[in-house]
Amino acid sequence: MEKKGQHKDETFLQHPVFLIIVLAFGFVMMDPFQIGPLGGIEFRPGKHDIAPYKEVMASWPRDNRSRLGNGKLEFVDEVFGPESLEFDSLGRGPYTGLADGRVVRWMGQDIGWETFAIVTSNWSEKLCSRGVDSTTAKQWKHEKWCGRPLGLRFNKESGDLYIADAYYGLLVVGPAGGLATPLATHVEGKQILFANDLDIHKNGSIFFTDTSKKYNRVKHVFILLEGEATGRILRYDPPTKTTHVVLDGLAFPNGVQLSLDQTFLLFTETSNCRLMKYWLEGPRTGSKELVAHLPGFPDNVRINDKGLFWVAIDCCRTPAQEVLAHNPWMRSIYFRLPIKMSILARIMGMRMYTVISLFNEKGEILEVLEDRKGVVMKLVSEVREIQGKLWIGTVAHNHIATLPYP
Repeated sequence: MEKKGQHKDETFLQHPVFLIIVLAFGFVMMDPFQIGPLGGIEFRPGKHDIAPYKEVMASWPRDNRSRLGNGKLEFVDEVFGPESLEFDSLGRGPYTGLADGRVVRWMGQDIGWETFAIVTSNWSEKLCSRGVDSTTAKQWKHEKWCGRPLGLRFNKESGDLYIADAYYGLLVVGPAGGLATPLATHVEGKQILFANDLDIHKNGSIFFTDTSKKYNRVKHVFILLEGEATGRILRYDPPTKTTHVVLDGLAFPNGVQLSLDQTFLLFTETSNCRLMKYWLEGPRTGSKELVAHLPGFPDNVRINDKGLFWVAIDCCRTPAQEVLAHNPWMRSIYFRLPIKMSILARIMGMRMYTVISLFNEKGEILEVLEDRKGVVMKLVSEVREIQGKLWIGTVAHNHIATLPYP
């Protein structure tokens, strides 16, 4: 004999309203108009190896005066996404890589900015130059063709400038500039998908980051959303012209910086919000260790004359972001919603602003400067301390910021 309860359940499941709800939910999750951030991407989120939000924020010193907001905007709408800043052995500069694919050099007020180098012969002004629109989505479809120079480093002895380009790998250009020469485009038979930053060892080796084996720079947000950890630190050996994997399985490895004595290498893991150390010499050679947990998402790390390290951080993490970081199934649903990423981020409470922090090699925090209102910069990529001034770069804006320091 059929039970009444079972009959009611079946009747409910067969009700047209329930069917409509199921179909509507399925339609939303499919996001056929690709309104949401995934847009047809094969999305396989994993867990982030990230420190507890409350623990990190409770121990992090704040800059209640928001001193970075007192900085000066320089070269407004003259440079487009100046990610990394470098100065040559004669003190000229800054040199910086732009979103339009060029490396440019400041030549003073009379001359202004001049094109110093390009990373590919594909580059043309007609195809690649979009002025202030270079840092918008209008440039994205051209990046792979025009190049996107990110990390820059001079060999102070030779005068050669080494470039980490997001699409063309590791390159070098001589003191006179011009078309850069590719050094490393592949490792272990596969293309370097997202070269990001670099530093030069005293023996001539070039350490550089390959941020992901799955996503390129245009799709870098998916590295963060997915929590994928296929990034690497690579080493290029000039005498043999070979490239080797130093570290693998990293979550968005970004900036790299050798210590003054070059016994270790610092690097940032953006997805995991932390500063890490890799030992090159001594009893711990070949091992990595945590230096510091960070309140936000770090980009480049740069050393000053005293051997201390400036870290550029896009701040800050939120409790909601931590919940999603530890629950991949939630991210799988949340980021499939047909809602723009900017709105999803606001729902999570994420209002990005710039924090720059100074560390010693033990990970002790010596200085924190904030720009909570985004007066000079909302997103930051690098900090250089040069002759009593901080030079601050950004991959997202069309200017550089400076601040007297100390």
